[in-house]
Amino acid sequence: MRRDVRLRIITEAIEGVIPGAVPAFTTVQVAERYPSSEATKNAWSGSPRGLAEKVFTALYGRPRPVEGSPLARADAAKGTGDLVGQLAPLLHGDRELTTAPWYPARPGDLVHIHYEQTGESAAFGETYIVGDAVGHGFLSMQLLAHTMTGSAQEIEGMVGCYSSDASDDPLYGVWFEAGPQRLTIVRDGRAVHVGGAR
Repeated sequence: MRRDVRLRIITEAIEGVIPGAVPAFTTVQVAERYPSSEATKNAWSGSPRGLAEKVFTALYGRPRPVEGSPLARADAAKGTGDLVGQLAPLLHGDRELTTAPWYPARPGDLVHIHYEQTGESAAFGETYIVGDAVGHGFLSMQLLAHTMTGSAQEIEGMVGCYSSDASDDPLYGVWFEAGPQRLTIVRDGRAVHVGGAR
């Protein structure tokens, strides 16, 4: 399912109130003041996306969550011959990643991927650690642990597919293939991205 275009339009309209502002660093504040007083009585502040979701909910009901990774949504649109539908999830996924306040990845970041149960395969997770690929200006991402059960032969080739020794952006592949909704990214002991909470 693609992200609702109406929510995207509302969000971009709010983000565009300040021309040239970086959306990831933009906040919105709504204040109530009485004409006879300069003091603020009540106030709300939040992100442009938060305000867009409030407006969207008032107009159309709660937005449905985005399902599937950007790559899976683009592949689904390919079957219908919808060129805009193919490009939109990829462009949105790129923008969502590259404008995140915690982007780019840094050495020491932990990246956890949650995989839902499919068929007879139980749900499991993989945790990777981002490291410095010394001397090249690149980053590595190595499998730290996984919770897949089974024999070594059954597990071989099923985990660690996002490991890389040197990459200019180790998060890019996992963001587009597994999907941001499956990722939890931890930096300095704090979760900076919790995909399951979306």
